[in-house]
Amino acid sequence: MQITQATPEDIAALVAFLPLLYADGFEPIKKWSGGQRNADGSINTTWPEYDETVLAFYRTASSACWCDYAYDPAQARQMLNDHTLVANASLAQIKTMLTYCQRGERFNDGHWASMITQGHIRRLLTRLAEIGKIKKHG
Repeated sequence: MQITQATPEDIAALVAFLPLLYADGFEPIKKWSGGQRNADGSINTTWPEYDETVLAFYRTASSACWCDYAYDPAQARQMLNDHTLVANASLAQIKTMLTYCQRGERFNDGHWASMITQGHIRRLLTRLAEIGKIKKHG
């Protein structure tokens, strides 16, 4: 497995989602589907139908340069909850946290939306914007 480094263009592509995901009135989930009762009495689970902007963001965030294939989900969650760490995170740390944000939907419907609404993605993208300025001018 080849490890790729994020380029200034990769950083800019993610940071471009910041004003879109946090625009006034933006809702990551268009609607919840499912939840119907079947003839046998069982109930279908619900799932979110995401806004296209959310889908595009997570497609971009899942590119190889943002994937930490050896991440520890519990450690990544702790990192995300440490706002000081996020504000000073390295690219490697951001990669770990983005991997957690991206992969969590697989285990918890609505995870992507909660990463946005709880401000985790905003803090990561804000830090990436700072790193992008440093890389561009440094």
